[in-house]
Amino acid sequence: MTMATTRLDVATPEAMAELGAQLAGLLRAGDLVLLSGPLGAGKTTLVRGMGAAMGVRGAVTSPTYVIARVHPSLVGGPALVHVDAYRLHGLAELDDLDLDADLDSCVTVVEWGTGVAEALAETRLEVRITRSGNGETRGVELITHGDAWADRADALGAAAGVAT
Repeated sequence: MTMATTRLDVATPEAMAELGAQLAGLLRAGDLVLLSGPLGAGKTTLVRGMGAAMGVRGAVTSPTYVIARVHPSLVGGPALVHVDAYRLHGLAELDDLDLDADLDSCVTVVEWGTGVAEALAETRLEVRITRSGNGETRGVELITHGDAWADRADALGAAAGVAT
């Protein structure tokens, strides 16, 4: 399986949303994106940028208490399925959400998905966000898994460069 990593620093919440917007331009129906990072790292801000660029309906907010939200496209693109796996205790509970039923036709983004959601698709993008020091700057790693991301690797690097 093809795997590549792009690392960058993101200085502000606005830049994190812009990174999400840049990533949205690379996403296709059927893509799975797994987000990891501590509370307040910017996971939902990243998804908010994705949703705005994808032209989806509804405000993108943290789905912590509803577990999953579907944001249909207003522009004829794929819907955005935004999942928070923080309260889930493994693949069995994630499977109960029937995400695989929508996986091929939507872009599915799973916050706190590492260690829980990898089995949904061999091909995926992992986004790992860490805090860098005391300021707002975040370290971001974009890790691609699978051949479907191999042809988007250069564009991913360019998108990361625009958002920093």
